[in-house]
Amino acid sequence: QVQLVESGGGLVQAGDSLRLSCAASGRTFSYYAIAWFRQAPGKEREGISCTGSEDGTTHYTDSMKGRFTVSRDHAKNTVNLQINILAPEDTAVYYCVAGLSCRDWINYDGDWGQGTQVTVSS
Repeated sequence: QVQLVESGGGLVQAGDSLRLSCAASGRTFSYYAIAWFRQAPGKEREGISCTGSEDGTTHYTDSMKGRFTVSRDHAKNTVNLQINILAPEDTAVYYCVAGLSCRDWINYDGDWGQGTQVTVSS
C-alpha cells in the first residue's frame, strides 16, 4: 500500500503561485492514480484532478481547469500540483489520495492524510 504526504502549502498573497507536492513511499507508487482534493473552511471537500498511473493523463474538474496544473515524477515518487494566480477563495487544505484508477475518482471515500494548508491573503 502506498503512503502519501502532502507538502508545500503556506501563506501567500493573491496573485502568487504555489506548487504543492504529494510524496509517496512504496515501490508500487507508479501503479496508482493520484488525485488532488481541497477543503475550504466551512465547505465540502471538492475534487481538483486525477492523474492516471499508466499514461499519466490528468483529468481536471471543470472549475479547476486553467490555473491548476499537475505533473508526475515517477523517479521521485511525487505528484505536484501547480496553482497559479492564487485568490483568497483558494484558501483550503489540499489533499492527495491514491486509487487504482481515475474511474469515479471524484467519489473517493478512502482514507485521507493530513493535507497541506494553503492560505491566500488579499
